Amino acid sequence: MTAYLHKANNGPRHLSGYRIMWMLVTFDLPVETKKQRHAATKFRQHLLDIGFEMSQLSNYLRFYNGKEQFETYVRQIERALPEWGDIYIFPFTDKQYENIIRFSDQARKRQRKNPDQLALF
Repeated sequence: MTAYLHKANNGPRHLSGYRIMWMLVTFDLPVETKKQRHAATKFRQHLLDIGFEMSQLSNYLRFYNGKEQFETYVRQIERALPEWGDIYIFPFTDKQYENIIRFSDQARKRQRKNPDQLALF
């Protein structure tokens, strides 16, 4: 990902791939009853509503900028926790994202290209 910030009177400043951060929310929620399925769907929808993108059914990714923003998202997720199941949140750098190895249909796939620009909400 190549991103720039503009500082007043100092010109553009390159953001390092070690400073840009991602968070992965992964979860295992029971869906045996109608109530559990509803809670799991509601939780997934909440993640989408706060800017996450689905990577796989139980894995959602989102860019964030700094520890304060990370903590804000954690609190938002915490308020939306379903009654049952396990949820994990992993922070990692853009450089680590860039080095993810992916297999699909028993074949190694090319590394994903990081987004070209930041989406600001």
